[in-house]
Amino acid sequence: MSNQVALITGGATGIGKAVALKLVAKGVTVVMSGRRADVGQAAVAEVSAAARDGAQVRFVQNDVADEAAVKSMIDGIVAEFGRLDMAVNNAGLSNETGTLVQSSSDNYRAMVETNVMGVYFSMKHELVQMTKQGGGAIVNLASIAGLNGITWAGPYASTKHAVVGMTKSSALDHATQGIRVNGVAPGAIKTDIIAAQLGGGDPNYNEASISAMHPMNRLGRPEEVANAICWLLSDEASFVTGHILNVDGGFQAK
Repeated sequence: MSNQVALITGGATGIGKAVALKLVAKGVTVVMSGRRADVGQAAVAEVSAAARDGAQVRFVQNDVADEAAVKSMIDGIVAEFGRLDMAVNNAGLSNETGTLVQSSSDNYRAMVETNVMGVYFSMKHELVQMTKQGGGAIVNLASIAGLNGITWAGPYASTKHAVVGMTKSSALDHATQGIRVNGVAPGAIKTDIIAAQLGGGDPNYNEASISAMHPMNRLGRPEEVANAICWLLSDEASFVTGHILNVDGGFQAK
């Protein structure tokens, strides 16, 4: 994987940063995007320390819900590095729990803008570039909520079902062009954001109750999802496209 170039949206924290750390250790140049410059620059320092074989690290402040900004970011990557070999569309938003009736229309609209339109814009312009250069690999972040109905998460689940649909359809559209498009469907992963939410005092939303959803009876770790993503990006998965890989402690096996 060395001497290749990867884009990770939402790459400065959580699963995205875990992917960045793993890729740069393999010699992959990584561009991370995110909304907060301070968080991004801190991530650059941490990820750069893990880089090997000349891998470079960049951060671009960017909102994936802005198509012009997404296109400009990808054009900038190609202008600097000449190509875009891998993309991980990780930026996502989960801003409330509750039934559809209880949900806020504004909150749902925000989730659609990031989780659906953000993935759409990112994939669209990644695929344009990968088609020009004759190949590439994309991994989208879906969710266990993108493959099932999940109580107290209907609006969010609908956005992740959309990601699954875009992933599988695009895999078919580009299957003969050297471009592979896959997804991962994580269970509950203990990122810093999720850890803070689980400690909020809600008796229906705490680490014990969420862990119990998974047969392994624990939350996943960001690096466990990163391992799956990096395999899907690699040539070891050269005959894998249109696949949603569960990283969920056995959730889907129930």
